[in-house]
Amino acid sequence: MSGDARSALLRASSPPTKQLFSSLITASHILHYHNVVDAFGHISVRNPQDPTTFFISVNLAPALVSKREDLEEYHISDASPVNPNAPDGFKERFIHSEIYKRFKGVNSVVHSHSEAVLPFSIGSTPLRPVFHMGGIMGAQVPIFDIALHYKGSDATHSMLVTNEHLGAGLAAGFHPSTVLSKTANLVKNYLTSSTSPPVDFPSNPTVLMRGHGFSAVGASIEEAVNRAVYTCTNARVQTTALLMQGTFNLGLVAERFGGGEKETGPAKHEDIKYLSDREAKDSWSVIGGQSQRPWQLWCAEVENSGLYRNELEIDADEADE
Repeated sequence: MSGDARSALLRASSPPTKQLFSSLITASHILHYHNVVDAFGHISVRNPQDPTTFFISVNLAPALVSKREDLEEYHISDASPVNPNAPDGFKERFIHSEIYKRFKGVNSVVHSHSEAVLPFSIGSTPLRPVFHMGGIMGAQVPIFDIALHYKGSDATHSMLVTNEHLGAGLAAGFHPSTVLSKTANLVKNYLTSSTSPPVDFPSNPTVLMRGHGFSAVGASIEEAVNRAVYTCTNARVQTTALLMQGTFNLGLVAERFGGGEKETGPAKHEDIKYLSDREAKDSWSVIGGQSQRPWQLWCAEVENSGLYRNELEIDADEADE
């Protein structure tokens, strides 16, 4: 029996559970509820019965995904739909296919245009963990500059990841081997390298995308959602701290030179106290086992919000009655 035949038989005899699809729908709702996504953005999950395919919603706003028919299966090899008659999908499904192709241990991918995170993708201030929950982002958050990865064959430079080589360039940033520049020991921009050693799970689980947003990965749907939500939270906390610190440093300058001091050297500026690489790593190692706690809360929030509908969850409730 050929490999394709065995794969088809496996899918037919042991299809993904309804719970998997229900969780994917709920994850879309949670990401919208917490302002990680709006009308745009998406989350996917690798097929646990066939690791060569993944599921993601059709071209819908995440808040409106509600039923099994809203989810389509795609080949990881080229992001083509398994169903040749599938409705229109996301143009950026190559983000998901290329990450799954590169990292066997990644089972869920989130892509977001969060306004809290976007400024860190275009400025000189790196996004860094500033509190214990921020350790989930990883100690380093590289920036994918799509301008470094366009080819002459790309008809448009739209900032969107719409083909395999752009998706592969993004995927390389999760475990980069060639660094263009560093700021405060943080990877900023990178080039892809064919010599990068294969790993099951990347060293950097979050990657910023210049002028676009970010992508984050997880070993499960729950982990990917946790990472996306707390990446946005860390960005908001860091922005607030930077604004406060900037005001404080301006006050130091005014106090020193406005008081008639004669020194010509610059006033000493205080910096934000970031987590060390060890603190970022260890905080997530400890907290990672608690990912079900926020997940359960977030499920309850979207279930009771009145906006979201998960027909698979409704079916499960009816079956229990």
